[in-house]
Amino acid sequence: MAADAPIPAARRPSAAKIRLLEVADRLFYAEGVNTVGIDRIIAEAAVTKATFYKQYGSKDALILEYVAGRDRQVRESMTELAESSPSAAATLQALVETIVADTNRPDFRGCPFINAAAEFSDPAHPVRRAIGAHRDWFTSFLEDLLAESGHPTPGAAADELYLLRDGAMAGGYAGDTVAANSALLRAARRIFAEAR
Repeated sequence: MAADAPIPAARRPSAAKIRLLEVADRLFYAEGVNTVGIDRIIAEAAVTKATFYKQYGSKDALILEYVAGRDRQVRESMTELAESSPSAAATLQALVETIVADTNRPDFRGCPFINAAAEFSDPAHPVRRAIGAHRDWFTSFLEDLLAESGHPTPGAAADELYLLRDGAMAGGYAGDTVAANSALLRAARRIFAEAR
């Protein structure tokens, strides 16, 4: 390709591919990735089996795209939160408030990443690797915010905050939402108070 040749635009996914992912996203989160069969996704997306295999090739590829889509949603929402907050400390507080709000949604089923990871025992599986990459990114995001807010040990605090988030998500779904959120808020306040 010549140096001055235009770069081809990225192809927009087909309407069928988008529908398949939207249906899979809803069903995988609500019922679990291994519980929901391909035939049900195909039927609810109103596409043919041939279309499904042309677009994704396998259920594992669709699951991987589901995880990647959830990762993009989190990254975009966290980036928007950081850009709209007046400080790193305000972003961290808003993040905790977002977790509390999420656990109180009527359709809340816990963390989609933890739920999907629980269904893939092999840590080398592409879905587990994608989940690991998401968690690494999120921990780094938290660490950067904590460092910017003046926390003396931002890496350790990021690990603690992520663990608190996981606990609130699991406890908020499987147990007492009020207790899980109260514990999250108390522990997060202690972490934030350690910053200068």
